[in-house]
Amino acid sequence: MAQLEGRVALVTEGGSGIGLGTGKRMVEEGATVYITGRGQAGLDDATARLCDRVCAIRADVSKKTEMEAVADAIRHGQGKLDIVFANAGAPWDNTVENITEEEFDNGITLDGKGTLFTVQAALPLMGAGSTIIVNTSITKKMGVPTFGVYAATKAALRSFVRTWTNELRDRRSRVNAISPGVIHTEAYEKDTGVEGSAAYVRRVTEEIPAGRCPKDIGNAMAFLASERAPFINGVELAVDGSQTQIYAGHN
Repeated sequence: MAQLEGRVALVTEGGSGIGLGTGKRMVEEGATVYITGRGQAGLDDATARLCDRVCAIRADVSKKTEMEAVADAIRHGQGKLDIVFANAGAPWDNTVENITEEEFDNGITLDGKGTLFTVQAALPLMGAGSTIIVNTSITKKMGVPTFGVYAATKAALRSFVRTWTNELRDRRSRVNAISPGVIHTEAYEKDTGVEGSAAYVRRVTEEIPAGRCPKDIGNAMAFLASERAPFINGVELAVDGSQTQIYAGHN
């Protein structure tokens, strides 16, 4: 039997990258998946690439009313929610000398507010045995130049997970974080071009024992979300091919 048969999942920023890969894997494991995103074109492409067990809803996670509307759509469509993957976020690359107030606010709003509003909207639909997974990042442990705001917001999300694990224990809901390393998605090509993306991935993979970067973290997500992980709660699972440890050793 598939790991997620009969379960209903919500994946924010599910139209591309990690969100798309996770949604695909959850569908393969039997789940009905709702994906959100701010761009309709990306959502349309995602639903075309997946199957009829995927429903795309255009929504901005940083707007509470829009996430409440997503929850209403799930309530009317499926009546419940078993899995939430709070995935929306974006890096804001700038140094401490140059980071602007707008960049700071955007980082806090998308990652901080977005994750909070996603979980708040979802909770009334979630019962015993449900699970929340928050996408953090290895950057918060590495001191990567120009990633100060991004890393700080991801550290805040890790703190959310610790706190929510305690706050939601009477619900019998699990809350975990997943911390990806470099994932080879189209976002890198968009930022640096095809050649620049390939060069960056080559540099990273030379240091990773596996000798490659994953395309997504769907397998780890499916496991964390399933009943095969009932005693995994409040933790942060690194899916980075030991990149964090190697970076720490170099420093």
